[in-house]
Amino acid sequence: MAPDSWLTKFRSAVSPRLAASLRSTLINPSHNSTTTRISILAFEVASVMSKLLHLWQSLTDSQLSRLRHDTISSEGIRKVVSDDDSFLLSLVCAELSDVLRLVSESISALSYKCTDPSLRQFKNCLIEFADTGIDRNRWLMSRKEMDSKAKKMDRLITATSSLHKEIDKLADAEHSLKKLLQCTSPGFQKGNLVRNGKISAVADLQQKIFWSKQEVKYLKQTSLWNYRYDAMVLLMARSAFMVMSRIKQIFGFGQDNPVPLYRSASLSAMVHPSLDAPSVESKPKFVSVSGPLFPNKIVKQCDFFESNKEALVPPPMTLGASALATHYANLIILIEKMTRTPRSLGTDTRDDMYAMLTASVRIKLRERLRGVQWDPESVSDASLATEWKCALHSIIGWLGPMAHATIRWQSERSFEQRRSSSGSKGNVLLIQTLHFANRDKVEAAIVELLVGINYVWRFEKEMEYRREMLLIQFESELCKKAEDIDVKHGDVENEKHEEDGFV
Repeated sequence: MAPDSWLTKFRSAVSPRLAASLRSTLINPSHNSTTTRISILAFEVASVMSKLLHLWQSLTDSQLSRLRHDTISSEGIRKVVSDDDSFLLSLVCAELSDVLRLVSESISALSYKCTDPSLRQFKNCLIEFADTGIDRNRWLMSRKEMDSKAKKMDRLITATSSLHKEIDKLADAEHSLKKLLQCTSPGFQKGNLVRNGKISAVADLQQKIFWSKQEVKYLKQTSLWNYRYDAMVLLMARSAFMVMSRIKQIFGFGQDNPVPLYRSASLSAMVHPSLDAPSVESKPKFVSVSGPLFPNKIVKQCDFFESNKEALVPPPMTLGASALATHYANLIILIEKMTRTPRSLGTDTRDDMYAMLTASVRIKLRERLRGVQWDPESVSDASLATEWKCALHSIIGWLGPMAHATIRWQSERSFEQRRSSSGSKGNVLLIQTLHFANRDKVEAAIVELLVGINYVWRFEKEMEYRREMLLIQFESELCKKAEDIDVKHGDVENEKHEEDGFV
């Protein structure tokens, strides 16, 4: 009976409003405040927002035109990845969709701190929209409104990045002031400060700290630091819906019953070719988007994110499947440096390069070198050396950019870049790297490069040896001629002395 009486007294003592507040706090402690600010999580939010903004910017007409006419048509991708446009575009779609999936997971993690129940269901709503096209919260907006939101996000990202830098400057200034004050101890006497000339430095640091604090205060008010979770998540949720809608529009998801999306004639007519589209010369006011990047393909909408995630799994015969993309990229970059200056190749460099060769490349290299004749006549053939040099530059011309893109793709997705406040822009697509490259084709190209470098190096050494021999021969001939001149001069002098003695 004692516990019951104690609970009765407690209920009578606590007001109903306070009891309701305590009850809501115990049930859902993360949603008990409608004025929760992002504060220190602003830098993480800025990173997620930067990725979302860059994803939207990568879907503009100019970027799609570049994707269609430059990226997919590059020689390296055609040679070692695929020459099928539909397959290449499906990889681009899968990568963009997977980036959106990762960004949406970050937004979903932040949405649990929101007070709006619809925002807390953001992940489910986005999956439903991706699979069925249903926008239950009407988060889609017009293209013009999205462009305005993009500019707003860009300003917020810039302000948050400036806040991060200013906080670092303030921390450094405070640390310097603390260190300077410690140097004046013990006693911190004014006479010692004047004698050591440190009072002006302390004053300058204090003034600098004061203005830095004012700048930090201003940036906190204008950046994501002062934003509420609901406003921030709503902004990114609507942007994510627009990115999803843009991806489905571009890559032709659900085109069996297409709804005309009208917009002004622009580069989209070039990116989305259509036989029924009016020409630019007729200058129509509006044209409907009827030709996505997959004009003859209807893509099923079920399990949108999962299907695109599975599409990024590299096939068995690729470098990505064997986890050799980065290793071969470093090897190709080293070979590229060697092709520029084959004459300066040292023993250590060749040993390092040979140590980087995999077992399969070594086997192919031995088989390739068996059919090569290294007789003096072939080694000194200038026309053959010129052909090898042209072949080396041609192979490096399309294989080198893919190797550099592989290293850049890895660095853009490193842990430090993912954690940075400015976010990773991700300018390199996965199809531009060696991830989906055919292993046999890349190894064959590497073997040809090694054979070519070997021949050019032997040719350069042979030419250098012949130049040295010609120089030695020339010097010996000069010495012989000088000796003959000295002998003749000595004979003339002797004859002259004999004539003088006779006289």
